[in-house]
Amino acid sequence: MAALPREFYERPTLDILPELIGKVLVHEAPDGVASGVIIEAEAYIGEDDPACHAAPGPTARNAPLYGPPGRAYVYLNYGMHYLVNAVTERAGSPAAVLIRALEPVQGLDLMRRRREARRVGRSLTSPLQDADLCRGPGNLTVALGIGPQCNNMDLTCGRLRVEDRGVAGPKVSYSKRIGIRVGTGRRWRCCWRGHRGVSG
Repeated sequence: MAALPREFYERPTLDILPELIGKVLVHEAPDGVASGVIIEAEAYIGEDDPACHAAPGPTARNAPLYGPPGRAYVYLNYGMHYLVNAVTERAGSPAAVLIRALEPVQGLDLMRRRREARRVGRSLTSPLQDADLCRGPGNLTVALGIGPQCNNMDLTCGRLRVEDRGVAGPKVSYSKRIGIRVGTGRRWRCCWRGHRGVSG
């Protein structure tokens, strides 16, 4: 399958947000390929959005947000989890869509091994269910093997990409963004309505 073209991302972020639901995030890592259907995402737009990493203006960390659309912005969140975003809009207009949850499609055994390796020392009362493998933005990056090496990768080609595999357009719902402390009033979180893999 071909990756989404750059023109897909070079549009208003809130137009892109619902259209990413149902697309497939793919990562071809050295230890194997894993992918999943995007079922939950959030928009972060511009320097006037206090929850966007562009709020303080350009920095070394947020440089991908100011670059061309269709690239990955991967960062460490609260010193714990890497999160993956798709950069949107034209270069110089910082915005991105955070991918929050996937429905696993390919490489489920690999995803499970990666997730279980991170659970060492924690309570393992039950094995991870398929729907839990990529529920939450930190879990999905572990499951897909996405880390700092993926920052600023071109999502329109290469090992980390987003594909259109013809998934029928799902019904979506909007709500306030979650897991943030500022800018919480904006209803910029979009989910596949009723999907059990949605994170919250």
